[in-house]
Amino acid sequence: MVKDGAFLGPLELHDGRWVVGDAERAGTHWVELHPDGLYQHEPDSEAQLFPWSRIMTGIWITWGKHSWNSVSRGRYTVRGMVAGRGGGWMHMTLRHPYEDHQLRFDQHARPYRAVDVLRLEYLLRHLIDEGKLHLLGDPEWVGNAVARLAGGKNRWITRSALRRTAADAVTAAGPDSP
Repeated sequence: MVKDGAFLGPLELHDGRWVVGDAERAGTHWVELHPDGLYQHEPDSEAQLFPWSRIMTGIWITWGKHSWNSVSRGRYTVRGMVAGRGGGWMHMTLRHPYEDHQLRFDQHARPYRAVDVLRLEYLLRHLIDEGKLHLLGDPEWVGNAVARLAGGKNRWITRSALRRTAADAVTAAGPDSP
């Protein structure tokens, strides 16, 4: 298994669990990948569960302090890094009842490469399309997928290349364990 501190954009292994956002600093928003689903953690409130079975197509990440202000994909530096420190949002459509929902997360002090954020998005989308989103609840499986996706060059980013990379990472991460 990979060690704490491994990451892919805002996705990071922290205390043996995978989280999106900075779970280390007090008073932050972050999302935990849990065997039951996604848990939204917020300061001074209980975590809210979004079961894997409720999450439908269309997970994407935007940047900004407020969800209504984050309709754009964000700003990026010429070196391909996410610009700004306002935090991020995971947007998704939920079923039963059908609704669009956003999960908030605060950014780490370290910068995120745009290519890593895109690879994370395409991994999430691929797992939804294949009906395997529940695999995100297995920390070892996620570690294997992240090891396959992290690093690499920050160029030649096309939709087909990102889809192929996500599919290859799912295959390389191993069998459907949970």
